[in-house]
Amino acid sequence: MKAIIEKITRTNRNNGIALARIVVGIVFMMHGSQKLFGLFGGGGIEGTAGYMASLGLEPSELMAFLAGVGEFFGGLLLLLGLFARVGGFLTACVSLVALLTVHMSNGFFMSNNGFEYILVLLAVSVSVVINGAGAYSIDGKLYVKNGNNCCK
Repeated sequence: MKAIIEKITRTNRNNGIALARIVVGIVFMMHGSQKLFGLFGGGGIEGTAGYMASLGLEPSELMAFLAGVGEFFGGLLLLLGLFARVGGFLTACVSLVALLTVHMSNGFFMSNNGFEYILVLLAVSVSVVINGAGAYSIDGKLYVKNGNNCCK
């Protein structure tokens, strides 16, 4: 078990990835709270399920729930830097589905609901999966606690 925790929490003192992780974590939490809880003008599970059904994503309630969970809890893990690689994987999965099902057909630019914005979110998510949480993370503290030299 210690080896698994070390692989998941391995990171370094990178401030850049930490900044990107924190900002993108907040963005995903906000979007997830719209889908799961209907906050910030979101439709909640029911409204999101209706949108998912219009895209042909069935079963729409399950898809809405999975998207909301991936965004909210993946974003929370990114924000905290706790098992950030897992959070990055969750948000990368949600981003990839959104890119392919919603944004790709609209071209590049966000002004046409294109994929430029979701591509940035996907890139940051994958970067966290590859590099870890960076500085100011619980992962860094866990990694050091396990006897590793990281973020001292």
